[in-house]
Amino acid sequence: MACVVEGRDTVVVLPTGGGKSLCFQAPAMAMPGLAVVISPLISLMKDQVDALMSCGVPAAYINSSQLPAERSEVMKRIREGTVKLLYVAPERLINDGFIDYLRQSRISFVAVDEAHCISMWGHDFRPEYRELRILKEVFPDIGIHAYTATATEHVRRDMATELGLSNPTVLVGSFDRPNLIYRIKRRNSLVKQVCDVLDRHRSESGIVYCIRRADVDELCVKLSEKGYSVLPYHAGMDDDDRRRNQEAFISEKVDTVVATVAFGMGIDKSNVRYVIHAGMPKSPEYYQQETGRAGRDGLEAECCLFYSGADFRVWQTILSDSEPQAAEIGMTKLMAMYNFCTGVACRHKAIVSYFGQNIDTESCDACDVCLGELNRLDDSLITAQKILSCVLRLHERFGGDYTALVLIGSNDRRIQENGHQRLSTYALLSEYSRRIVRDWIEQLVDQQCLEKTGDYNILKVTAKGRRVLRGELTPYLLKPIEKKEVKEAKVSKDSWEGVDRGLFEHLRSLRRKVADQRKVPAYIVFTDAALRDMARWRPSTIKGFLRVNGVGQIKCEEFGDGFVLAIKNYCMEHSLEIDLVRGNTSHQDTHSKHK
Repeated sequence: MACVVEGRDTVVVLPTGGGKSLCFQAPAMAMPGLAVVISPLISLMKDQVDALMSCGVPAAYINSSQLPAERSEVMKRIREGTVKLLYVAPERLINDGFIDYLRQSRISFVAVDEAHCISMWGHDFRPEYRELRILKEVFPDIGIHAYTATATEHVRRDMATELGLSNPTVLVGSFDRPNLIYRIKRRNSLVKQVCDVLDRHRSESGIVYCIRRADVDELCVKLSEKGYSVLPYHAGMDDDDRRRNQEAFISEKVDTVVATVAFGMGIDKSNVRYVIHAGMPKSPEYYQQETGRAGRDGLEAECCLFYSGADFRVWQTILSDSEPQAAEIGMTKLMAMYNFCTGVACRHKAIVSYFGQNIDTESCDACDVCLGELNRLDDSLITAQKILSCVLRLHERFGGDYTALVLIGSNDRRIQENGHQRLSTYALLSEYSRRIVRDWIEQLVDQQCLEKTGDYNILKVTAKGRRVLRGELTPYLLKPIEKKEVKEAKVSKDSWEGVDRGLFEHLRSLRRKVADQRKVPAYIVFTDAALRDMARWRPSTIKGFLRVNGVGQIKCEEFGDGFVLAIKNYCMEHSLEIDLVRGNTSHQDTHSKHK
């Protein structure tokens, strides 16, 4: 913020939900003139402008979704000097003489959002961003500021160079999102795996990402048939249908949106409680950005990724159609993403390490590795050698299911008929279940120690697998801990401490009604974090209501009476204390009193 006010060029990297928008929104209000914000997503512009206006900030946007009369009204407001923040797309800025029009106004600074799009090494390269270099030529005396959530050091250098920034201050926050709970699992029964997550988040908002449009449509149908509240969202849909589905999600008329990873949804919804990847993203940057849509309110959110080696091959095929340089960069990122999925290190540490940072804590207590949901097998090498040896003893003529049956010592009729019960590798892994052994086989396939061939996915040992047999290389084998329930992460426990869940749900219903009346997204009225704080301290006066995190003077004046009355009535009906003292840790934790 200091750099913006002082007119110094900047490159700012903060994780999604880390406060990037505040870096330019607050200075824009303090400085004379009009701040121009370049944003690539039309729907995201609308969300941000709606949120700003609900807080009393004079903001506007100009894009192709508006009628000519609406655009003319915004232009009139710009001429009158009554707009402080103007959002435009890069295409709009550089075409139709729009820059010449802006020259007639007093511009305080320009903020380039999603600035990683300017770099070939960025995860969402857009050629039109390269033309933004003209900004420094047209406005040499004002600050140009580049913002992104996902940029390696290479991308940060590209951003500064391509925008022609003058000795920019580079400010990089932590890439870690400690409130996100990461879980990475091999995909085996996708619909069941997705349903398990949805069941943990009944009536909460979430996103499911798929690689292909057909996957989106198929998964949507299956989830709908099971009674889940879901809608699809991808580029192959009619524009009106896609817009309606997004608005239904934002207004909480539907719980879950199933979308393609390749299509940016452009949403600024703060209370997304889960993000599910039904397939592996093509880079850590995409994964960071997509999971970053969860928990933007700072509360806990779950991020589950269900992957398969087949995902790697799908992306590999897609990348092969790219230009040579783009394909090479893409494959480097794809391999990094695959290594993240198959790795056994703390997920939070692995993500920040990719972006060149470190986390000092021994355990994040917010990922499957640190929560003890996955264990690295102590004797990975020996177990892998047993599996590979069995494939060779079977003369590389059978698939994974049959091989697993031989290894666990099954009395399957086919094994008896083939005489494979007499093999030296028969029952070598009899202490394990078929499912666990089958999963290890898939892990060896994914690590290129085994490969599947032909129409029947016959297993063959690769050159890398033969190195394992000689003891020259040790693959990673993960042994899942059998659990009936998913362990609750510390971040989840902490955020619910002292909150009466019944009151929270009561306030959510009220928020939805108010949002519907005003035709705005529910989270613009109040965030989930604000509602939890209300349900924690239960204020019965306007003065107490103002002390709730996320309640400012304007929102207090607009909504205070209704919410305070709802709190008082609910507490009276359920015999709950009101006006609890902030900082008093002795109050009763009613976290599970009302469901």
